[in-house]
Amino acid sequence: MTTLVHGTDTLTRDALTVLQPGFVGTTAPDWLLRRIGEGLSSVGLFGRNIVSPEQLTALTAQLRAERDDVLVAIDEEGGDVTRLEVKQGSSFPGNYALGSVDDVELTRAVARELGRRLAACGVDLNWAPSADVNSNAENPVIGVRSFGPDPDLVARHTVAYVDGLQGVGVAACTKHFPGHGDTNVDSHDALPRIDVDLATLHTRELVPFRAAVAAGTKAVMSAHILLSALDPHRPATLSPQILTGLLRQELGFEGLIVTDGMEMQAVAATYGIERGSVLAIAAGADAICVGGGLCDEDTVLQLRDALVSAVRTGELPEERLADAAARVRALAAWTQAHRARGAGSGPGAAVQEGTAPGADIGLVAARRALKVTRGERPHAPMTSAPYVASFTPIANFAVGDETPWGIAAELGRLLPGTETGSYDQPSVDAVLSAAGERRIVAVVRDAHRHPWMTEALDGLVAARPDTVVVEMGLNEAEPRGALHIATHGAARVCGRAAAEAVVGTGA
Repeated sequence: MTTLVHGTDTLTRDALTVLQPGFVGTTAPDWLLRRIGEGLSSVGLFGRNIVSPEQLTALTAQLRAERDDVLVAIDEEGGDVTRLEVKQGSSFPGNYALGSVDDVELTRAVARELGRRLAACGVDLNWAPSADVNSNAENPVIGVRSFGPDPDLVARHTVAYVDGLQGVGVAACTKHFPGHGDTNVDSHDALPRIDVDLATLHTRELVPFRAAVAAGTKAVMSAHILLSALDPHRPATLSPQILTGLLRQELGFEGLIVTDGMEMQAVAATYGIERGSVLAIAAGADAICVGGGLCDEDTVLQLRDALVSAVRTGELPEERLADAAARVRALAAWTQAHRARGAGSGPGAAVQEGTAPGADIGLVAARRALKVTRGERPHAPMTSAPYVASFTPIANFAVGDETPWGIAAELGRLLPGTETGSYDQPSVDAVLSAAGERRIVAVVRDAHRHPWMTEALDGLVAARPDTVVVEMGLNEAEPRGALHIATHGAARVCGRAAAEAVVGTGA
C-alpha cells in the first residue's frame, strides 16, 4: 500500500480527500493511483468503467492496493439507471416499480441483493436511493427513479432501501436533497426552481429525507435546484441555509453530504466548477462529486487548488474543509470495517447471478410490479412472432442512451423470429408497413409526456385493434390496445416480465 507523500501538506490532503472524481477506462490510470497516494480518498465509477463483475472486482482491488480505505462510489439505482449492467439492462426494477407494489420487505430484499453484488465487487458507497417525491408527472429527469408521488410511500420505501444496502455494508447516499420531484427542468441542462411554500416542502419534499436521516443513512446527496422558500439566491448544493441550517441543524444529519455532479449546468453554467466546489464546501457539503462528464486529472487538480486557494485567502474556513475531510474518512472507516468482517467469504463467490439466495429477487419484483389491463376486444396470448415497434424518446443524462430497453429481445427468446423497429415521431403507415401481417406490440416510455407518441398509439390501435401496448415509463396515460401492460420501469427484468405477459407465460 502506498503511503501519503511526505511533501503533501495537511491542507492539500484535505482538499484531495473531499473530491469524488471519475476517470476513463476499465483499469485505474496512473494519475489516479498517484493522487490516491497523495490523499485522494474517493473514486466514482460510471458505466464506462465496467464490463463485468470480475473486471470490476479487479479494478477495485487495484485502487485499494494503493490505499485500503479508499471509498469506491457508484451511481447504481437499479431500474433505468444502472452502471453495473449498463450494456445489458438492470437485473432489478427501479423505484417506481417497487413503489407500485408497495411491499417494503420486497424493496428491502431488492436493495440487499443489489448491495450484496456491489460489495462483492468492492464497491462500498452507492449514490442511491432517490428519495424524491415525483409530484410532477412532467418531470423529465426523476420519473420512474422515484418510488412515487406520495410522500409517505416514498419515505417508507426509502427507509427499506437504505436498510437493505447498509445491512450488507454498502453506504446509502439518499438523494436529491431537499427533493427534485416537483421540477420540469433537468438540472443536467439548467437550474430548476421549486416555488412552493415552506409548509408544502415540509409535508411533501422533506418527508422521505427526515425518514432516511432517522433510519441512519450514511450519506445524503444535494440537488442543484433553487427552492425559493428556503434560499431565493443559491441552489441547494451551494446554500448554507439548506445544507447546514436545514439538513444538519434541523434534521440532525451527521453523516456525509455529497454534491450532485458539479459539472452539471445548473451549477457549472453560473458558478463554474471551481467556484461552485468552494461554495458547496463552505455551505456544508463534505464531498464533491465530479466525473460524469469531466473525468481527467486536470479537473482534480483544478478543484484541489481552488479549495486550497480559498482557504489561504480566507474565503473558505480551514476548519470547515478539515471537518468535511474528517466526515469522508469516517465513512471510509465504516465501510472498511464492513469489508473486513465480510472478507472470509471471498469477493468472487457472490457475483454470479443466480447462485446466491435471493439472486432472482429482481425478476420476482418486476413480475409483481406489472399492471395488465385488457381492452374491450378479447385478447389471446401471442403464439407467433410479432412486430415490436419501440417509440423512443430522447433519454435524459442520468439514464443515458447506452442501456438497452424494451421487450423485443425478451420476446425474441420466447417467440423466435420477432422483428423490431425503433421510431422517433413515426407515421402510423410506416409502422403498419414494417409490421406486415404480424401482430404489433407498441412499446412506449412516458407516453403522457410526448404528444407524438400518443398520436401514433391512437392511430395504431384504430388501424389494428389487436395491438398490444407496453408502457415502460410513468403509467399516466389512459390504457389503450387489446392488452395494456404497465411495467413501471424500463429495466431488463421489466421487459422480461412484460414479454411473459404478452405470450401468457407470466409467473
